[in-house]
Amino acid sequence: MKKWIWLLLAMLVAFTAVVSSGFFRQGEQLPKLEIIKANPLEKKATQQKKSNCPRPVELALSFPRVSASRLFAHVENLNFQRYTDAQRSRTRNYITTQLKNFGWKVQLQPFPQGVNIFAEHQGTDPKAGAILVGAHYDTVAISPGADDNATGVAVLLEIARLFASRPTPRTLQLLFFDKEEAGLLGSKAFVTQKAQSLKHLRGVIVMDMVGYACHARGCQQYPASLPVTPPSDKGDFLAVVGDIEHPALLKVFQNLDQKMAIAATSKPKQLSWVSLPPVFTLPVPFKGLLTPDTLRSDHAPFWLQGVGAVLVTDTANLRTPHYHQPSDVPKTIDRNFFTGAAQIVINATATLVQTQDTFQIGQNKTSCRHHAQTS
Repeated sequence: MKKWIWLLLAMLVAFTAVVSSGFFRQGEQLPKLEIIKANPLEKKATQQKKSNCPRPVELALSFPRVSASRLFAHVENLNFQRYTDAQRSRTRNYITTQLKNFGWKVQLQPFPQGVNIFAEHQGTDPKAGAILVGAHYDTVAISPGADDNATGVAVLLEIARLFASRPTPRTLQLLFFDKEEAGLLGSKAFVTQKAQSLKHLRGVIVMDMVGYACHARGCQQYPASLPVTPPSDKGDFLAVVGDIEHPALLKVFQNLDQKMAIAATSKPKQLSWVSLPPVFTLPVPFKGLLTPDTLRSDHAPFWLQGVGAVLVTDTANLRTPHYHQPSDVPKTIDRNFFTGAAQIVINATATLVQTQDTFQIGQNKTSCRHHAQTS
């Protein structure tokens, strides 16, 4: 009986505490709201601040425009096997010559099995960090690797051309990986040799095969362990794979995909050149350890170092029958898809290298996000 008395007392005390804390105060009057008239100068400043957020059409026109002819010229010029030391040396000569012609300072970064190629465009804000964009330049022994990965190299060289004289708050780094086909050796060497510089990276974009598309039903395959519903059984989309710990990088591609679609629809004549493939973003948990198919390229070593990175790809052997085959030649590249994929990467790069005032990657938001959605 005494236990019941103590229990009732405890319930009474708890009820009193809840009432006194503000719950169940239905009869209490709300405080009156004081109407404050806005200062005309403050209102004008707010309007100016909002107008600084570009609408979709303005955003589309602000991005540097890819040159399809230059892209395909690079793929044609790299139409040879890049497997042996001599073949990869020939490839390095081509890449470094192009970079120097665009005005970049080139660093060759040797490691025991190969040589990475690194170039950097210093940003105007020392505190803004750096964005790294990369692609591997080697191939397997029997393939000339037009899609795998001359397409990625071509886009990287086009980025080098377009951003060579473009001032950006964030530093832009370009990295051409060697020996990816031998087990991601170039990217593993980079994250080991440059471990101290990784802390300055605000994001990494890795391209691996961005030029093949198929448009017949059933031509696109998916890993059995894929944690989301596939978007289509056609291979006409660009996949962007990122680790779930850094969702802001994926959101850049998602938001740009939506805005560019809006821009092309609202101003079809003005933006007739905007023909971009849809973007499928895939957030991967546990650094891909449960989905090994998502760890097959040079983004993976960055994930394991805790650096936010995305893989941009046409999904490789899940789509193309020419994967690691002698038939991976320039004529198999879908030119419209390839040009659109390149423009998507360029748009994302242009967004990421801007100051943190317009893109706060660590906080997963953009200051113009709400304005853009209502445009």
